[in-house]
Amino acid sequence: MQLEALKKLVVGTLDEMKGIDITVIDVRGKTSVTDYMIVATGTSAIHVKSLAEAVSVAAKEAGETPLGMEGAQEGEWVLLDLNGVVLHVMQAKVRDFYQLERLWTIDTPNEEWRADEA
Repeated sequence: MQLEALKKLVVGTLDEMKGIDITVIDVRGKTSVTDYMIVATGTSAIHVKSLAEAVSVAAKEAGETPLGMEGAQEGEWVLLDLNGVVLHVMQAKVRDFYQLERLWTIDTPNEEWRADEA
């Protein structure tokens, strides 16, 4: 499956399942782990699990077998690895605490700043 089609499938499935504040972050050039991170919020542990499971099932049906899923038992933060797309589904309090969007979109500090901090 093409990367853009996979990204669209994930976002579409999250939207259908009433995922909240769906954010796509392009991390190409920032990490070798994946090309896109998608972050979404669920309203409860059950909703978080359901969102991640729905994306997993949709990906499998489209021929893209997930590489792994973590956190589904607790339902506070579920990570689904689809190779080119990594999905993070979180409850609002967890998303507010970790602020993944901020982490992956903040500019890299310049070399002088790093040297002063060392």
